[in-house]
Amino acid sequence: MQAIINTERLVLRPFKQSDAKRVAQLAGDKRISEMTKNIPYPYSEDMAIEWIATHPAQFASGHSVVYAITTIECDDVIGTLGFVDINEGVGTLGYWLGVDFWGQGFAPEAVKGLVHYYQNEKGLKGLEATHFVENSRSRAVIEKLGLQYVEDTQIEVRGEQRTISVHRVRF
Repeated sequence: MQAIINTERLVLRPFKQSDAKRVAQLAGDKRISEMTKNIPYPYSEDMAIEWIATHPAQFASGHSVVYAITTIECDDVIGTLGFVDINEGVGTLGYWLGVDFWGQGFAPEAVKGLVHYYQNEKGLKGLEATHFVENSRSRAVIEKLGLQYVEDTQIEVRGEQRTISVHRVRF
């Protein structure tokens, strides 16, 4: 069973199907799509339902995990984070926050909570994260977490070439 992780201001919990409408509202903002690899624009509630339905199998595989980010005061989703891949003890981080929650320190707090739990309970040995080179907000989060810049590389996202920066840290 996927654990619930508490931080000072946040609760990281498994998604529920009832979160789909909220996910569609937040992820449906074009600014989210522009800064993520896998969120199309527009983003519908049906897409959110399908995405949430994939989470139990991902967790059961042991190779990825997805958490809803909520605040301690309110169970409404404000974003998501997880490891899109866990390979040989290294988690590849993925996350986004609804636009109204940017700049409040929620992303670093959520990631630190996830990493702390996975280090102590699952033997996480390292962390990798990427961001589009123009995404200065994600770069700032990743640097606050102590990940070191490795390289820039090209990937294809929705039919176009984009440059991403790769960061890593070993614990």
